[in-house]
Amino acid sequence: MTVSLDTPLGARNSESRQRIKRTLNRAGGFVGKMARNPLTAIGGGIVLLLLIVAAFAPLIAPYNPLVQDLNNALVAPNAQHWFGTDEFGRDIFSRLVYGSRITLYIVLLVSVTVGPLGLLLGVTAGYFGGKVDAVLMRVTDIFISFPSLVLALAFVAALGPGLEHVVIAITLTAWPPIARLARAETLSLRQADFISAVRLQGASPVRVLWRHIVPLCLPSVIIRITMNMAGIILTAAGLGFLGLGAQPPEPEWGAMISSGRTYMMECWWVVTIPGLAILINSLAFNFLGDGLRDILDPRSE
Repeated sequence: MTVSLDTPLGARNSESRQRIKRTLNRAGGFVGKMARNPLTAIGGGIVLLLLIVAAFAPLIAPYNPLVQDLNNALVAPNAQHWFGTDEFGRDIFSRLVYGSRITLYIVLLVSVTVGPLGLLLGVTAGYFGGKVDAVLMRVTDIFISFPSLVLALAFVAALGPGLEHVVIAITLTAWPPIARLARAETLSLRQADFISAVRLQGASPVRVLWRHIVPLCLPSVIIRITMNMAGIILTAAGLGFLGLGAQPPEPEWGAMISSGRTYMMECWWVVTIPGLAILINSLAFNFLGDGLRDILDPRSE
């Protein structure tokens, strides 16, 4: 006995197939739009490579990044050590590979924290206005009035060195721009006709925010977070350079530059290669953010 497509089971299967097909078509269109922009494609490729390197670091790195070999200290790049060795004889390529995990850990943890936090505060201030808006925006203005690196440095100095404290410090400095952006988006949507219609139907403020305003703010917030990732990398590297991030012997890129700066005139690779890693990945996130803005924000066209 065969089951007709007109039966409930057949209809559900057909609907599921159509839903999967629509999802794949949207994903393919999204990737196609990114591929048409050379800089976006380059940025996305570098970010994807960074993710792969971080995920498979034990398989990619030829040496243990923490093991010292003083007999091979400050060896120039060669066939055995592609990027040379540092002052303790540690393979710089292996340390870069494992350092990508630290960089991604900071970037991803800060991003998934500041995104919801900034979005929540921004839409709340923009929707309710009045005293709520005044209080939240004054707090935001206080944080924005200080350079992010200086403020992060102050927080880490108060909390003490350490990777977790760096994440907390950067999070406390990275949410205000996102909150300002979400507030501006909410102010433009608050008086829209469809929002007024939803309110007239008896929807609560929480429902209006969660179901109607937040989804419309998400594209702009995602774009801003992606572009902020470059700043997060630079701030984390700056704190690591000052000895306030991941502590030795952890292979954090900023700390690698700091420890090798004494030898940089004679052994250029000790600081140049970690510096290039920071520069290239920062540019990659900027290129990716620009491409996402062109794709997700129709007003940019």
